[in-house]
Amino acid sequence: MLLGFLYQHPGYGYELHRRLLDEFGYIWHVSQSQTYNILKRLDAQGYIQATAIPQEKLPTRQLLQLTESGLKRFNAWLNTPTQCSVHAIRVEFITRLYFLQKYQPIQMQEAIRVQVSEVKKGLQRLDETQGNLTEDQVFNHLALEMRISLLRSIIIWLNECSEKFTSDEFTQDEIG
Repeated sequence: MLLGFLYQHPGYGYELHRRLLDEFGYIWHVSQSQTYNILKRLDAQGYIQATAIPQEKLPTRQLLQLTESGLKRFNAWLNTPTQCSVHAIRVEFITRLYFLQKYQPIQMQEAIRVQVSEVKKGLQRLDETQGNLTEDQVFNHLALEMRISLLRSIIIWLNECSEKFTSDEFTQDEIG
């Protein structure tokens, strides 16, 4: 998600952390030190680069910007479906949808459609797994039933997202 913020324009670590909290506070729970560690890792991997900006009477600030390889990584991530997991969809897919709305709004419906397909494939695998369990595996059955139920709910939610992003009531003002 930090690459997505830098896609828009260069920024400073603290600003990126504040934006992360403001935009994704109910999705991602990241401390400031975690944000800085992620930024260091992204820099070491060559996805971002830092430029030292001296300040009078204050420590030097690091202006961060996306590199070409960071741009490629962000775009690849943006166009890859989230794995079939309730947690991953709650965290990663919603984040992906946010950036699609910002940078590639025309791709949102396709991303939702592909995600529904991915969840349906996962449901099929879970149904097959459940069919292979013996009757005495009661708690494995219960756990799989719960996962299947949650994933079915996610399909309903994804369809509601699709409707929300195509409704006349959902204007650019509401999402911008």
